[in-house]
Amino acid sequence: MFRTVVSLILWPIWFLYLIAILPIFLLFTLISDRKYFHYFLRPMCYFFCLLGGQLVKRTGSIPDAKNGPYLYLINHQSLFDHFVIGCYINHYVTAIAKQEHFSYPLWGQVAKSYGIIPINRKNIKKALSSLKVAEDAILKDKVSILMFPEGTRSIDGNLGVFKKGAFHIAKNTGVKIVPVIIDGAYKAKSKSDWRLSLGTINIHFSNIINNDRYNDITVEGIRDYTRNKFEEYVD
Repeated sequence: MFRTVVSLILWPIWFLYLIAILPIFLLFTLISDRKYFHYFLRPMCYFFCLLGGQLVKRTGSIPDAKNGPYLYLINHQSLFDHFVIGCYINHYVTAIAKQEHFSYPLWGQVAKSYGIIPINRKNIKKALSSLKVAEDAILKDKVSILMFPEGTRSIDGNLGVFKKGAFHIAKNTGVKIVPVIIDGAYKAKSKSDWRLSLGTINIHFSNIINNDRYNDITVEGIRDYTRNKFEEYVD
């Protein structure tokens, strides 16, 4: 009962904030250089978490932007994940997101203007094309990429199967991998329940995996090695 009451109060506030802040952020992306986007994004994401009843606590060191680019790999527990990671990234980073996001009113326009890379998960050829765009962003533009290697939100809060797309990018570019582990977001808002639970979401930046650690192993080997980093923290 308490969760229901809290959710009925917080959701309208959260959506009002969403409707109010997204047009401002969209304008910011249109008139500002992308290297400044994070100055707006970080406080915006913090308030998305706060208005959703969540405090955010970080452990581990945030990578130095000057030493990038990076491939940030994050476990996917909840819709809060995007905002939690957004609280802490201190430089421009783009992401790969399912193309359906681009059809949402306003949210889609923001995603496009920001530089998010759409991916068609139902068409292998088009999906591979999106991965190539991400690789070019890393190699040519020195842009960091954010991905959820599970591909979708966890249905039970546990770590899911890692798909190989992110690790093909790593193999083809030699980019530095940053495992980012989120814990508590599933409890805050699970995929199967509309209600929110007040609490704290923890985010841990694990040690950087340099390409000399995976240069001579297969894509599957990189995937398994990286997943072990998540399991070490979760356990």
